[in-house]
Amino acid sequence: MVFSSITFLFFFLPVFLLGYLCVGKRGRNLFLLLASLFFYLWGEQLFVLVMLASIVMNYFFGLLLDQDGIQGSRAAKFLLAAALVANLGMLGFFKYANFAVDNLSLLLSWRNMPLMHLQKVHLPIGISFFTFQAMSYLIDLYRQEYKAQKNPLYLGLYISLFPQLIAGPIVRYSDIAEHIKKRTVSLHDFACGVERFIFGLGKKILIANPMGLMADHIFGMQTELLSTGTAWLGIICYTLQIYFDFSGYSDMAIGLGRMFGFHFLENFNYPYISRSIREFWRRWHISLSTWFRDYLYIPLGGNRHGNKRTNLNLLIVFLLCGLWHGASWNFILWGLMYGFFLVAERGKWGRIVTGMHPIGQHCYALLVVINGWVFFRHEQLAEAGSYFSVMYGFSGAERMHPRINIDCNALFICSLVAGILLSLPLYPQLRTYWRVRAKENYLAVVSVQVAKLVLTSTILLFAAGSISVGAYNPFIYFRF
Repeated sequence: MVFSSITFLFFFLPVFLLGYLCVGKRGRNLFLLLASLFFYLWGEQLFVLVMLASIVMNYFFGLLLDQDGIQGSRAAKFLLAAALVANLGMLGFFKYANFAVDNLSLLLSWRNMPLMHLQKVHLPIGISFFTFQAMSYLIDLYRQEYKAQKNPLYLGLYISLFPQLIAGPIVRYSDIAEHIKKRTVSLHDFACGVERFIFGLGKKILIANPMGLMADHIFGMQTELLSTGTAWLGIICYTLQIYFDFSGYSDMAIGLGRMFGFHFLENFNYPYISRSIREFWRRWHISLSTWFRDYLYIPLGGNRHGNKRTNLNLLIVFLLCGLWHGASWNFILWGLMYGFFLVAERGKWGRIVTGMHPIGQHCYALLVVINGWVFFRHEQLAEAGSYFSVMYGFSGAERMHPRINIDCNALFICSLVAGILLSLPLYPQLRTYWRVRAKENYLAVVSVQVAKLVLTSTILLFAAGSISVGAYNPFIYFRF
């Protein structure tokens, strides 16, 4: 079940909200936990047992790590190591077993040895997200940042909370621990949550989906049929799709959380306005970036042991960041690409970038990001190489394919323009302007509220209409 589906919008969410309001404060956590498990069960069926196993396992590891007198001892280190191995082992089996066996078989074939075979292992949706959340809980517990959660209901709710379960953001236990124990749902928070959810839904349905449809058409064509312009159109559409799809889901998660009394941290901050790759990763998927920084980069030594060690740490972090996104070589190459650029920006290349005009800096960062999405989109490296060849005019057709010309209709152009404009921080500036005007007189306050109501109602109407007619509506996070 995904947020942008008829089942969720018109059945699950209304029933859940009604039940959440009816059960009262004492029953809300249990009701929310059961709803979260049902939400996951709907799509993953028996694989909900994997999540339940994660909850039980990490609950008991947490209790063991919080025993009196064990803090800072070898026993605590051993327990933490065992907990991390157990979590990563579960993640590794479901996510990387087939990848490992396929590559091992390739090596064996070169040596003319018997090949290994493994039946396709199902990848439970969202396993990377809830595994990383569980590990952050245990690591922070080991660091004595808080006491272990002795109520299994509370820990289960933290790991399985459905708003951010399948597409993030990755939530730290310390950020919502108090909200799990005690929270209030004010009318203001509920209204803000509804507004945020609708904006996220609009991003997904009205911008990401049309961009994704065009990207699928172009990437699905043979490269010899693509012109250079068509190839650039395809990757620009994919660049917009992945941002508005991912940030749209994050907005919906943040909005849903606020409707229930939780305040999740922001996950995106207009990454396409970045002037360097370093800035891009401070703005893109912030919860993942900070997770790798706090639980991998800094423990490896961060930048405390000289340039060579720092550069190696960056490469390791982004190698694993790429592998986190998917079990294939294109993701590894994508991650290493960012690692190399971050290393380069720490040296002479960084000084060159700093000396550029701001427009040049922006073009540089955007060009790197757009080219990186080619590796992200093409799982086969040979296909990515062919696509680059067309992008830069070394092969391909002379003219745009007639099918793509037909698809470039008025609706697509509107979505493309909207995507480009809304990837810039125009709405925050407009919101600031509204707030200033609202302080001037009562009429301005009313006008702002009416404008917001009209805007959100229009977005919801068009988004719901698109969903109801069965328009193109992919879920692109199945790898995670």
